[in-house]
Amino acid sequence: MSLILDAVKKTLKEGEATVNLAEASTLTASGSGVGGRVIYDDAFAALRYANPIRMMSRVITTIGSDEAFVVKTGNATVIQSGSTNPWGYGIKNNVGNYDASFWQISLKCINAVVPIRTAVMSDIDGFEETIVEDIALEFAQQEGLSMVLNNDLSSGTATPQTGSTDGLRGLNFYAGSTSAASFGTSGSADTNGRHTMLQVAQASAASVAYNDIMNLASALPSQYWNNPSTAWMMHPTTIKNLRELRDDQQLPLFLDIGEVDGYAVGHIAGFPVIPNPYMDIAGSGKFPVYLAAWNRFVTIADNEEMKLQMLEQTAPGFVTLYAEKRTCSTIRDVFAGVRLYGA
Repeated sequence: MSLILDAVKKTLKEGEATVNLAEASTLTASGSGVGGRVIYDDAFAALRYANPIRMMSRVITTIGSDEAFVVKTGNATVIQSGSTNPWGYGIKNNVGNYDASFWQISLKCINAVVPIRTAVMSDIDGFEETIVEDIALEFAQQEGLSMVLNNDLSSGTATPQTGSTDGLRGLNFYAGSTSAASFGTSGSADTNGRHTMLQVAQASAASVAYNDIMNLASALPSQYWNNPSTAWMMHPTTIKNLRELRDDQQLPLFLDIGEVDGYAVGHIAGFPVIPNPYMDIAGSGKFPVYLAAWNRFVTIADNEEMKLQMLEQTAPGFVTLYAEKRTCSTIRDVFAGVRLYGA
C-alpha cells in the first residue's frame, strides 16, 4: 500500500509514475487479457499415499535378477519335545536337527514414460523435480496395491491392474489357516515359498467386531509383542467403523483420550494402527486387518539402482522422461504376522 501512496505523490508532482506491484496482482485493470504476463508459481503435485508396508518392513538392496530367502526350521535343542534332555556336560551328538528351507523370487519391474513440452519446463519453476517426485510416489502407490492385492501366479484377468505375473506377491494371496502358520515348500520354483499364514475368522464377515480385534491380538505369538515394528494395518474405512462401535450404553468402545497419540483407534492393545488404503474392507473372503512385527514379517528387496532418464528429440517440442524401478517382496517370517478373515 505504501508503494501506491508513493506513486500517487510522485504522479501529482512529476505527472507520471510506474510501480512494480508483485504483491498486488488482483488490482482492477491489472493488465490481464490486454498484454499482461502470466507468472507461474512453483509446480507441485497433490500428495499421494505412499506404501505403508515399506515404511514398516525390512528393506534390503540387491544387485541380482532374483533374490533367495533362507529360513532355519529345525530345533537344535529339541525344545518342548520331551524326547531328549539338552542339559548336562555330555556332548549331545544326536540332539535336534538343523533343517532349513529356501525360496526364490524374481525382481519385478515397474516403469513409466512421460512426455513433457519443453516450453512448459522453461515457464514453470521446479517442473522437472515435481514430475520426478510424483512418479516416485506413483510407483509407491502401485507397489502398495501389488504388495497386498496381487496374485503373481495368475496370468489371466484376476489382478490385471496390480501386475498379475509381472507384479509382486500379494499378502492376500498367501494361504491361510485358523490352526497354525507354516513355511511353504523349499525350492527355486515360483510355487515355492508360498507360506501359510495364521488367520482368525470374523464373527460376521460383513463387519469387524471388537472381539475379532482382541482375538487377533491374542493370536500373534508373544515373542513378537515387544517388537518395535509390531503394528496393525487396516483400511481407513475399517478404522472409521471401529470408531463407531458402541456398547450397550451407546458409549464408544474405543475412546479418544485427547492426547496426540491417544486418539480413538490410534493404538489397540498397545500396538499402533497404521492406515493402509490398499487393504480390503470387511466382506466375505476379504482380509480387512493385519497385525504383524513388520520388520520380520515382510522383506522388500530393491535393485540398488532406480533408472531415471530424460530423452530428447523424441518429438518436436517435447522431451520424454523414462523412469524404471525393480523390486520384489515376500513374507519372510510367517509366524510374525496374523490376519483377520471374513469367512
